[in-house]
Amino acid sequence: MTNSTATQALSETALVGPAIELVVMDMAGTTVADDGLVIDAFDAAATAVGLAESGADRDDARRYVLETMGQSKIEVFRALFGAEDRAQAANHAFEAAYDARIDGGVTSVPGAADAITQLREAGVAVVLTTGFAPATQHRILDALEWHTIADGYLAPGDSFRGRPHPDLVLAAALQCRVSDMAAVAVVGDTASDIRSGRRAGASVVAGVRTGAHRSEVLIDAGATHILDSITDLPSLVLR
Repeated sequence: MTNSTATQALSETALVGPAIELVVMDMAGTTVADDGLVIDAFDAAATAVGLAESGADRDDARRYVLETMGQSKIEVFRALFGAEDRAQAANHAFEAAYDARIDGGVTSVPGAADAITQLREAGVAVVLTTGFAPATQHRILDALEWHTIADGYLAPGDSFRGRPHPDLVLAAALQCRVSDMAAVAVVGDTASDIRSGRRAGASVVAGVRTGAHRSEVLIDAGATHILDSITDLPSLVLR
């Protein structure tokens, strides 16, 4: 089966099991567009901790950042830079650089707000999650005026590990008091989003084509469905 055939088959898969009660949505790349700000902020962070501005080490680090999109940024920096003090310094520099670019640099993915509203009006809870630190998540919500658009907002920190761990999905399910993990849908644009949803036991784990990773990467990670964008999600989960 070719990737295109597999994608079509995944997209046409019928839902089985309990009705969806909760959708856990990623932000950057899924509901929020940031026009490459992650790589710009990473470059600022890497420079701040002394990584050469060009050459193989910088290229390898950028490649790793792209491959691990969706994961907790501090975990990415720990993997890249090893020593905790250097990882923390990189993380602080990343957050400062990203935050400085948020105003005017982030927009909602077309139709995302309407999709969230449609789900909630149908009685489905929506929780927005991210791999950014909580403060950065709040800055994005401020910029988009999205503080009341969803039922909850979660980010990795002291209480929850980031993706690909299942913590954010499980925490959202607990907060929203779902009846069964099979009543949860997860949607994201990265392999880490998909793995997180699968590990949490969500029955729908949908990948979208609007972000960091290609369809075949999302399928290999275990996506149950591939969608062109978040706007296709309500028709998939509402029955």
